[in-house]
Amino acid sequence: MEINILILSAGTRNKVVQYFKKELAGKGKVYATDCSSLAPAIYEADEAILVPRITEAGYLDRILSICREKKINGVFSLIDPELTLLARHREKFLAVGTTPVISPLDAVETSFDKYRMYQKLCELQIPTGRCFMDVAAFEEELRAGRMKLPVFVKPAKGSASIGINRADTLEAVRFLCGCKEDMMIQEYMDGTEYGADVYADMITKKVTSIFVKKKLKMRAGETDKSVSVKDERLFSLIKKFVETVGFCGIIDIDIFRRGDEYCISEVNPRFGGGYPHAYECGVNVPAQIIRNLEGKPNEERIGDYEEGICMMKYNEIMIRRQEEL
Repeated sequence: MEINILILSAGTRNKVVQYFKKELAGKGKVYATDCSSLAPAIYEADEAILVPRITEAGYLDRILSICREKKINGVFSLIDPELTLLARHREKFLAVGTTPVISPLDAVETSFDKYRMYQKLCELQIPTGRCFMDVAAFEEELRAGRMKLPVFVKPAKGSASIGINRADTLEAVRFLCGCKEDMMIQEYMDGTEYGADVYADMITKKVTSIFVKKKLKMRAGETDKSVSVKDERLFSLIKKFVETVGFCGIIDIDIFRRGDEYCISEVNPRFGGGYPHAYECGVNVPAQIIRNLEGKPNEERIGDYEEGICMMKYNEIMIRRQEEL
């Protein structure tokens, strides 16, 4: 069975494109799109396709047309703003024979509303940092000694670490919350930061792989250096959370450890920027996606990797003649 994959908004995520090409060698093709001809990842695919910006009229129809023309079996995006579009129009993709590799719409929307995610975590009794949408409520907890400064002030529906500020004084909190609507105050978590790359099988809906890395250095909101770690207690927490909420496909989770307690911070229902670390340690999500698209479930292999393996990102360049773009 031939399997063709469409990777939307590939941008600079060369490694993800390379991994799918490697796993599909002789079995199908990888197509990659972007709105810019200067997106290097699209040139790693079997075919690069330029498309309009996702905000332009007709964008969805263009993607559906590509899916029909190229006989695409599975489609996913590498940027947050496009995930809701894929989840909301799932039936339209299925109608042309393409499976969106994305969680259900409710789970996606919960991920992108940080306060709603906070409420969900509290409901499931999963540790997380306290959050407030109301400055007065935060001030009351601060006066009572149940909260302390500093805190983070961030857009409740933001992504990619855009608009996040640390506030060290109450005046700063008031100012930042007054700059823009829907700003959220989040407890400052100063413990050790971890990232988890999780795959929830699209057929069984069960978690089949979890890779955990301790973040050693961040750059522009992404993991720049990390080391692989294992903890059965954390694996159990992640599995319970992902399966209860109903996530599906690839999920990227940010976690803090404070003392002996793990706290889930944020969830992104897509490939995280640090996923190459997982792949190079043998946690092969592309192969799991391909297997699901072939109609086959994956076996559970949670924590099936070696501890103490470090990832260090570094810069590379791509050269093309202008007329080739």
